[in-house]
Amino acid sequence: MDKKPLICVCICTYKRPSLLRELLHVMRDQVADDLFDYCIVVVDNDRLESGRSIVEYEANRSKPPILYFVEPERNIALARNKAIANSRGDFVVLIDDDEVPDSSWLLNMYRSQLRFGADGVLGPVLPRFEIQPPRWLSNGRFYQRPIYPTGYIMPWRFTLTANCLLKRSIFEKNKDWFDPKYGNGGEDRDFFKRMIARGNVFIWTNETPVVEWVSRERMEKIVMLKRALLRGKMAYRSQIKGPGRIMLSFPAVICYTLGLPLLFLLSPLIGFDVFMKQLIRNCDHVGKICALFGINLVKEGYIT
Repeated sequence: MDKKPLICVCICTYKRPSLLRELLHVMRDQVADDLFDYCIVVVDNDRLESGRSIVEYEANRSKPPILYFVEPERNIALARNKAIANSRGDFVVLIDDDEVPDSSWLLNMYRSQLRFGADGVLGPVLPRFEIQPPRWLSNGRFYQRPIYPTGYIMPWRFTLTANCLLKRSIFEKNKDWFDPKYGNGGEDRDFFKRMIARGNVFIWTNETPVVEWVSRERMEKIVMLKRALLRGKMAYRSQIKGPGRIMLSFPAVICYTLGLPLLFLLSPLIGFDVFMKQLIRNCDHVGKICALFGINLVKEGYIT
C-alpha cells in the first residue's frame, strides 16, 4: 500500500492555557477519511512553560502524537521557526492558539490543496467574542477579516498564518523562514512576500474556516490603537527598500488628525465606528512615521 501523506499541525502559544486546551481537544479528533495521517507540534513561547501541563495532558489522550517544545525568547518569529524545524511530513499547517476549527478542517484543507495543486492554502478566520461587543465595534466590523472567492490567488499583502496549509517542501528549499526582526507581528506577511517572489502560489478557500477568540481586552479602544501602531511599524519594515512611500504618511496624518474632531462631534449621528476607523487609520500612519525615526511608542512584546 502507498504511504499516506503526513500533515504536521504547528501551534505557537503564549500564556493561553484554557484556549490551548480547547484547540488541542478539537485537534485530537480531526476527520481524515483515511486519506492522511497527522501529528501536532506545540511551541510554547513562555520560558516558564505555562503550556506544558496542558500539552502533556492532551498528549496522553490523543491518538495523533503531540510534541512539545519551548522557545524561551519572546518572539513569535522564533517560535514559528522552532515549530517548523521540529515538524515532519509532507505538509505543515499553521493555526493560532486562540482559534478553533471544526472536525473536518484538516480534511478540507487537504482536499483544497489537492484540488488546486498550490504551494499553500489559506482560509477564513471568523470572530468569536467573549462578550457581546459594543454596537460601534459590530457596526465597524473591526474584527471581520476579508473573505475572498475560493481559488483566489493571494497577494502577499492579504496573507496570514492564522489558518493555512503549506507544502513542507517550500521550507526545505530555503532556510530563511520567519524573520526574527518581526518578533511582535508582521512575520507572516514578510514570509509570504518572499515566498511569492520565489514563485510559490498560495490560494484561498472558504471551505476551511476557524473561529478566533476575541477577548474583552481586545475590544478596548487603547488595545486597538496599539495594534494599529504596531501594524504601521511592521508595514514600514516590509517596505524598507522603498521608503519613498512612507512619505505619503505625513500628509495622511495631517488630514486624518484635522478630521477627527469633526467626526467625534458627529459620532452621535454617523456612528462612533466612523470616528474609530479614522483614528485607527491615523495610528497606522503614525506607526510608520515613528518607525522611520526609530521611535517605539508600543513597549509590549505582544499585543493580545
